[in-house]
Amino acid sequence: MEMEDQMESQKRRGMSKEDLISERTGSLGACGWIIVILAGLFTVLLFPITIWFCLKIVQEYERAVIFRLGRITDRKPKGPGIFFVLPCTDSFVKVDLRTISFDIPPQEILTKDSVTVSVDGVVYFRVSDPIASVANVSNADFSTRLLAQTTLRNVLGTKNLAEVLSDREGIAHSMQSNLDEATDNWGIKVERVEIKDVKLPVQLQRAMAAEAEAAREARAKVIAAEGEMNASRALKEASLVIAESPSALQLRYLQTLNTIAAEKNSTIIFPLPMDVISHFMRK
Repeated sequence: MEMEDQMESQKRRGMSKEDLISERTGSLGACGWIIVILAGLFTVLLFPITIWFCLKIVQEYERAVIFRLGRITDRKPKGPGIFFVLPCTDSFVKVDLRTISFDIPPQEILTKDSVTVSVDGVVYFRVSDPIASVANVSNADFSTRLLAQTTLRNVLGTKNLAEVLSDREGIAHSMQSNLDEATDNWGIKVERVEIKDVKLPVQLQRAMAAEAEAAREARAKVIAAEGEMNASRALKEASLVIAESPSALQLRYLQTLNTIAAEKNSTIIFPLPMDVISHFMRK
């Protein structure tokens, strides 16, 4: 018996989605056909009245999955527009094909490097197979919302804090592929996933701010030291040039006087060469 169950399960795995639907929409049986025929006769006999119960309308963005005596009547959903159902034997479920978006509630997640963060996001999905969304899952919308929360936790649990803060696009693509694969049997197509916000604890924010400030101060000191080194090299080269040409020092004196005069100061400084003073000191 167990071997037969295993063979049956393997057979179902090898069947395509169309084959599963065809198996689900099997024959109604003799009793079922009798009931359907009686319902049809009843509809014809009471035609003016039953016409209002037989004609149904769905919008352009909707599809109708019809059940006849509990079985899906066709491989394809009905709509958009007018379609016909039999009273007493047929029932239908409307499925909205428009893209639906929902917010993932903030999730408290422990990252790979043991940091607790609060992350939320948004998911966009739509129904790609109305029959599968009705027959394979009780509530496709609610199930997708719960699965999105679990997937967010599972994906971010394998990332460290730096990856969570910097690689949001990669995390979103990973979540989308995981969700799309898990919801394929439900007839759901996940179109887009986005990470909205990552909230860090206040103490961690202060620590990161202090670390960034210290790093900036260290870079500023290095830049200032490099500037002083470059200035000292330039001064050394200038002193070598002045030493080679004594007249260059006199030109520098005149340039300094010009700079002082341009500022309109009341005090005038006149540089006196040391050679002239030494000549008077000898006398």
